[in-house]
Amino acid sequence: MNDLVRQHTALSDTDLEWLHLLVSEWQLLSDLSFADLVLWVPTRDGTRYVSVAQMRPNTGPTSYQNDMVGHLVPRGRRPLLDAALDEGRIVREGDPEWREEVPVRVESIPVRREGRVLGVIARNTNLLTVRTPSRLELTYLQSASDLAQMIAAGSFPFPDQQVDMDASPRVGDGLIRLDADGVVQYASPNGLSAYHRLGLASDLVGQHLGRITAELAPSRGPVDEALVKLASGYAPREFEVECAGGVIQLRAIPLKPKGVRIGSLVLLRDVTELRRRERELITKDATIREIHHRVKNNLQTVAALLRLQARRMDSAQGREALNEAVRRVGSIAIVHETLSQNLDERVEFDEIADRVIAMVAEISPGKVTCRRTGRFGILDAEVATPLAMVLTEILQNALEHAFTLAESGTVDVSAIRGGSSAGKRLLITVQDDGCGLPEGFDSQSAGNLGLQIVRTLVEGELSGTFTMVPAPVRGTQVVLDIPVRAEK
Repeated sequence: MNDLVRQHTALSDTDLEWLHLLVSEWQLLSDLSFADLVLWVPTRDGTRYVSVAQMRPNTGPTSYQNDMVGHLVPRGRRPLLDAALDEGRIVREGDPEWREEVPVRVESIPVRREGRVLGVIARNTNLLTVRTPSRLELTYLQSASDLAQMIAAGSFPFPDQQVDMDASPRVGDGLIRLDADGVVQYASPNGLSAYHRLGLASDLVGQHLGRITAELAPSRGPVDEALVKLASGYAPREFEVECAGGVIQLRAIPLKPKGVRIGSLVLLRDVTELRRRERELITKDATIREIHHRVKNNLQTVAALLRLQARRMDSAQGREALNEAVRRVGSIAIVHETLSQNLDERVEFDEIADRVIAMVAEISPGKVTCRRTGRFGILDAEVATPLAMVLTEILQNALEHAFTLAESGTVDVSAIRGGSSAGKRLLITVQDDGCGLPEGFDSQSAGNLGLQIVRTLVEGELSGTFTMVPAPVRGTQVVLDIPVRAEK
C-alpha cells in the first residue's frame, strides 16, 4: 500500500498512516457486512482511482475471485465512487452488478480524515446466497451500517488505539450488541457461551453487561466500577476478565454513527485454553531457568571443593591439575549462569567469552594481556557449553606454555560470524606472541589432556575443525571453524 499511495496519489504521510489504521481494522467491517472491501484512492491528477487494499469476509462468499490491489480505473467508469468522493456520503443507489454470473450489490463509503475525503471503500456483497436474514445477521448488518457511517464521518478507526487483529477477538468469536445504557440487546451464541464459561446461569439479553461482568469477576471488595464502565462499552478498550471458570477477552467499540453514542459493540473470545498453555510455557521456562541456576550452584560447589583439595596437596603437579579442573568446571558454570537469566536456550556468547578470558587470565605467569576482538553473537546452549570449555583450554594452554614468568606479551581472541547465509559459521582465532610451538609438534597427535579435550569437543560435539600452527610472525595460532545456527 505504501508504494501504491506514494507512486499514484498526493496523500501525505499522516494520511497514509490513517489508511493503515483503517486497513488494520476493516476486517471487522467486512465480516459484519458479509462483503468484500476494496479501498480506492484518487490519483494525483484526479483522473483515475487506484485500488490500494482489499479485504475478503470470513462470514460469507467473496465477490472477487482475483486480487484487485494495484488496479487503475478512470474516473467516470464507476459512478458510485465518483458520487461518494465528491459528495462525501455513503452511496447505495444502483442495480446489482453481474460478475461471472454472480449478482453483486455495490456500495461506496467515503473515507474521511479531519474533514477531507481521502478515498472510497467499495463494499461488494455477493447476492447469490441471499436468504431471509436471522437475528444474528440483522445485528451484524446494523452494526456494519453504524461503522460505515463512522468511517464516512471520520470517527472510525479510533486514532488513539492500535489494534492487533491477530490477537484481538473477531466477529465470529462472539458478539454482543449494547444500547446506550450498556444493556444487552443481542448476544451471539458464541458470546453467550463465553459468559456461561465465566459462570453466568441466565440469558444475557436485557442484562447490564458491565454489572454482570463485574459480578462474575472475582473481587473481595465492592463492585469494580472501572470494570463496569469498560464492559459497558463507553470507550474503545480491550481487556480480559478471569474467574475460576475461565478467561474471556473482550473488545469494546462505541458506536457513534451521528456523533452521539447510540450503543456499543463488544467482541469477545474464550481464551481459557490459550492462557492455560501460556501459563504452562511460563512455568516450564521458569523451571528450566531454575535448573540452570541450580546446576551453576552445584558446579560452583564442586569448584570450591576442588580448590580446597588443591590447597591441601603437597604435590605441585597435583595442585596444578586440580586448579585446571577448577577452571574447566568454572567455564561450564558461567554458561549455566547466563542461561538461568534468559528466556530461551540461547545466549549472547560475547559476555561468556569475556568472563572466561578474565578467569583464565588470573593464572598469567607474567605481564600477559588477553583481549577479544570481533563478535561471537548469539549461540545455542548446546554450542555455548562445549565452546566455553574449548576456549578455556586453549587460553589456559597459551598462558602456561607460551610465556615464562618474566615475559610479557599478548593473547588475542578474535571471532567472526560468516558463511553463505547470515552467519552460519563461526571462525575463532586465538593467537599469542609467545615462544611458539616445539620442533615437530603435531596438534592432532599431541597427548596433552587439554588438547585432547579440545579435539574431542570441537570435532565431536561441535562438528567443527581445529588447527594449531605457528603464527605468521611469532608465537602460536589456533583456529576453530564451527557451524552455528543463524542469528535472529
